[in-house]
Amino acid sequence: MNITVQELKKKMDAGAEIVLIDVREPYEHQEFNIGGKLLPMGSVPNALEDLESHKDDEIILYCRSGNRSGMAQQFLLQQGFKNVLNLTGGMLAWADTFGTDK
Repeated sequence: MNITVQELKKKMDAGAEIVLIDVREPYEHQEFNIGGKLLPMGSVPNALEDLESHKDDEIILYCRSGNRSGMAQQFLLQQGFKNVLNLTGGMLAWADTFGTDK
């Protein structure tokens, strides 16, 4: 399943309980991020133990365009995570819609 930038912004503005994860590289995260926990794509498999407590929570993954986060989403779903969403269009779509401010 996917989530749009507009849907995510609504959830964030409402203070919804979500686990927001940025699967980009550290330099991308430093340039611009929306508050997600940095977990680069390559380190996702090694972070399963840390993520275990969120197995039934809503997890929203994002990257630059939605490709890497889509791959991470599939991996987590295969590992038994129940509610993992991919941010459609990633940070490119966010910046196009809302600019580079949170």
